Amino acid sequence: MSAKQTALQGELKLNEPLSRHTSWRVGGPAARYFQPADIDDLAMYLSSLSDDEEIYWVGLGSNLLVRDGGFDGSIICTSGVMNGLQFLDNNQVEVEAGVACPKVAKQCAKQGLKNAAFLSGIPGTMGGALAMNAGAFGGETWEIVHSVKTIDRHGQIRQRMPDEYEIDYRHVMGPEGEWFVSTVLQLQVGDTEELLAANKDLLAKRGSTQPTQQPNAGSVFRNPEGDYAARLIEEAGLKGTCIGGACVSDKHANFIVNTGTATAADIENLIIKVAEVVKQIHGIELQREVCIVGERLKGN
Repeated sequence: MSAKQTALQGELKLNEPLSRHTSWRVGGPAARYFQPADIDDLAMYLSSLSDDEEIYWVGLGSNLLVRDGGFDGSIICTSGVMNGLQFLDNNQVEVEAGVACPKVAKQCAKQGLKNAAFLSGIPGTMGGALAMNAGAFGGETWEIVHSVKTIDRHGQIRQRMPDEYEIDYRHVMGPEGEWFVSTVLQLQVGDTEELLAANKDLLAKRGSTQPTQQPNAGSVFRNPEGDYAARLIEEAGLKGTCIGGACVSDKHANFIVNTGTATAADIENLIIKVAEVVKQIHGIELQREVCIVGERLKGN
């Protein structure tokens, strides 16, 4: 790795603990942790990396488990920096990858634009929502995507259309070696007061049904076709089950919470246990929604 540190405008940290940057509040250090000043700065950083440098993108650190041994590569953090949001003509809005999804929902409601309200239920950024076709309350991200901008590891930026991607439930596959830096959303005109009220109701619903006051990473497992992971986990008697400081939430069975002392190994081992028990009882293999990266510590 030969990053031109003197030329970078953003912040590059070495051996940065990822427990500071993940919603589960666990995770070992990243060899390199970079917050770009803007897209040009990001392009400069990416183009300075060796071809074998592993790269992973983080927004608000939800939907992510970083193992206790850390990540031997570059973490690119977009949250708080790539946060542009601009309303365009034709009921479109351009959103950079680091903007929190609930903020997008609220700002669109204020502008009287509908179809984005479901984003209030996604505890992450637009970049992550694009990468996994995140959804909530019956809506999915790519249903409202008009176009996207991507960047590759050489710093080249491209504009792409949805038909260039394979899109499914919690699944997006497109050109290899590219990451999302922004999107243009296509929305429709609605009533501002009704939209703001609906947004408020959805946030209240999220707070009443999910353990938002405890460190968690959102839904751990995908919903099997025609069923709900939370129902299967609850009926397997797993609510409240703990390994170390990691517990299956009493509020929502598809959430695992850090009660304060959890390690990444505790959480991963509990994920494995839940999947095994559900398979034993229901005969269904739950598919993990949470991404797991990094190295386990020896003995874990």
